[in-house]
Amino acid sequence: MSDTMETPKAAPKTRMAKFWDSDFAWSFRHSPVAVIASLVVVILVLAAIFAPLIAPYNPFNPATLNLMNGFTPPGTPNAFTQETFLLGTDDQGRDVFSTILYGLRISLFVGASAVLLALIIGVILGLVAAYFGGWIETLIMRIADVQLTFPAILVAMLIFGIAKGITPPEYRDEMAIYVLIIAIALSDWVQFARVVRGAALVEKNKEYVQAARLIGRGSFPIMFRHILPNVLSPVLVIATISLALAIIAEATLSFLGVGAPPTQPSLGTLIRIGQGFLFSGEWWILFFPACTLLALALSVNLLGDWLRDALNPKLR
Repeated sequence: MSDTMETPKAAPKTRMAKFWDSDFAWSFRHSPVAVIASLVVVILVLAAIFAPLIAPYNPFNPATLNLMNGFTPPGTPNAFTQETFLLGTDDQGRDVFSTILYGLRISLFVGASAVLLALIIGVILGLVAAYFGGWIETLIMRIADVQLTFPAILVAMLIFGIAKGITPPEYRDEMAIYVLIIAIALSDWVQFARVVRGAALVEKNKEYVQAARLIGRGSFPIMFRHILPNVLSPVLVIATISLALAIIAEATLSFLGVGAPPTQPSLGTLIRIGQGFLFSGEWWILFFPACTLLALALSVNLLGDWLRDALNPKLR
């Protein structure tokens, strides 16, 4: 009988444990900016999702409005009704805190949907341009170059105006949010297409792509099953940064009166409403929605900067 004892083998790490020990997770844990920014984003996203449960009032239900509560300062009892509102009320007596929560839902929905649509369009066109080349690549890239000569916000305004003009008047308010999403997406697809094309041009000449061709794989399976997974890292970085830009673009369009309708106000709409009362002393109607927009856009942008550095092999 042998006196030696076998050393027990360590249990295999779970997928979550492997992720926690990865360079990516280590970089996140040791970046205070990324941790704080992600915390702010998570809080704001959860607040938007659960707005009907968190908001003390439904600010867009006429039955809950009381004009006597109009222009109530933050944390101060109203002179007539004696009601107190955390962030005050606007000219219609709507609770500013509640309007911010509901407006945040619209801003996040429009921004995320626009980026997702722009990503899909840009990735498809970028892959097609890189893989097929020739006149197809020339056509797609020339369209992208022409669009880049115009500011994205002007392109979005033009597309929004055209789409709104062909929409029947009775459906304009209902369709305004979706038209806004399409307008922002069509003004933002170019950067995705250019980055994907550049990365795909490198990947399509590698051995695994040549092997897939030799065994008879079609063009689209090669593009989407083999090349696409290898070009996603820069796409994720661009998507994160584009989310902040899309939220700001939506707020800009709504502030100019060509975005979200008054029946579905976003943070930009609330800022437009509040700026009319800034110099009459009701500063809170503008201040709190603007601070929320700033916190959201800045946090998402900082996350994008961290993600770019974390996925950059030269900085590891």
